[in-house]
Amino acid sequence: MIFAQVWRFVAPGLYHHERKALVPFVLLSTLCFLGGAGFGYIVVFPPAFRFLVSYSNDFLSAMPSVNEYFSLSLRLLIAFGAIFELPVFMVFLAKLGVVDAPFLSRNRKYAILISFIIAAILTPTPDVVNQVLMGGPLVILYEVSIVAVRVFVRKPLKTADDDLVET
Repeated sequence: MIFAQVWRFVAPGLYHHERKALVPFVLLSTLCFLGGAGFGYIVVFPPAFRFLVSYSNDFLSAMPSVNEYFSLSLRLLIAFGAIFELPVFMVFLAKLGVVDAPFLSRNRKYAILISFIIAAILTPTPDVVNQVLMGGPLVILYEVSIVAVRVFVRKPLKTADDDLVET
């Protein structure tokens, strides 16, 4: 809903060719976010919630409040929605000329390390299972990003700075 309001505010100020270039990014990023949120809710949320209530024993019973339940689920949905934006973000960076497919391939080992560091930071529970459930898709999404950059980016967009250098 918020994104729709932002788009309704920004779209009238764009030229037709700018709007035409942004529509695929908007649609793909929305689909990626919803897919990531769905993945987080269906695959990751059950183990995370089991971990949360696993602290119960004979003397202590876990009784999470509605606030804690919604907080956990909302954090997981937003985190997974955000990480599933990686391919769209990488294609956008490649269109700007910041990265390219050979650069991404050369730095794969650093991306794997950073993926698991991000997973350790973003997961709301400290267990390894949830960190792997986030780090694994991040690594897969990085590989998808490399393929997407090869397929969708033929050459970077020309900027105003490029015009100054040529003259």
